[in-house]
Amino acid sequence: MIRPEEFEELRPLLFSIAYRILGSVSEAEDAVQETWLRFASSATQPASTKAFLSAVVTRVSIDVLRSARVRREDYVGPWFPEPLLTDPYEDPARSAELADSVSMAALLLLERLTPLERAVFVLREVFGFGFPEIASAVGRSDAACRQLAVRARRHMDAGRARFEADRKEREELAGRFFDAFREGDVDGLRELLAADVSMVGDGGGKAPQWTRGVFGADNVAQVLAGIALPFARIGVVVEPLSVNGQPGAIVRDRDGKVLNALALDVLDGQIQTIRSVNNPDKLGHVGPVADAWAVMREAHQARRPAH
Repeated sequence: MIRPEEFEELRPLLFSIAYRILGSVSEAEDAVQETWLRFASSATQPASTKAFLSAVVTRVSIDVLRSARVRREDYVGPWFPEPLLTDPYEDPARSAELADSVSMAALLLLERLTPLERAVFVLREVFGFGFPEIASAVGRSDAACRQLAVRARRHMDAGRARFEADRKEREELAGRFFDAFREGDVDGLRELLAADVSMVGDGGGKAPQWTRGVFGADNVAQVLAGIALPFARIGVVVEPLSVNGQPGAIVRDRDGKVLNALALDVLDGQIQTIRSVNNPDKLGHVGPVADAWAVMREAHQARRPAH
């Protein structure tokens, strides 16, 4: 007999597996819903509900990822994962792995893997599944899954971003960064940025973005300081919070609607990368989405001196 409460207990884990494979909140939620439909229509009670559901959500996510990759080939500009404000799955014994594995940098590294490598890596390295369970989930032999895991780990280790170990220090640095941004403090911003910092936006052709990105501490500081005052004049608010397990913020218009999500990579006491997700299609799960073009036009008007 299928018990809905069993599924609900495992929903956070299923979503977290699907999100890491797909990099999309909406697609992960759809994968979890499809998993429920298959679970509810199953004629037999599985020996392990967790193993069964994890296998189903993994298979569904692999299929979705394969089709999503074809669509992403035509994506306009850089592609970033949909921002995740709260990871519903918690495991104190694996909290560090969980936080790092959901960062924008880690998810972008996962994009380099094949769908099978990505699924095996997520199940093994992030959630600690055994190889027999993984083999059942992805439909490969135990030995094949071990080889996939080795290849995936090699790719990830080669490009893995290192983050400051002290979360409190990262949050304090991010707090100073957003204070300096609100004040339009060029010098204050510059001292918090790595010399080779990059600031890149994902607008998907549907929102204002930096076409090729902004690079270097001086350039990034000048750009951020230049938009701070006009934004403040029209009521734009920067709300610091955790984005994908790392310091970040949600930027809202005067009505509280979401303009974009910012995620910061911090290393050696400086900000290395600023990623901005502007594409309105990727922000709906955060809240009502603002008309970014209208906000930018209003901010442009606010730059002009009053007569």
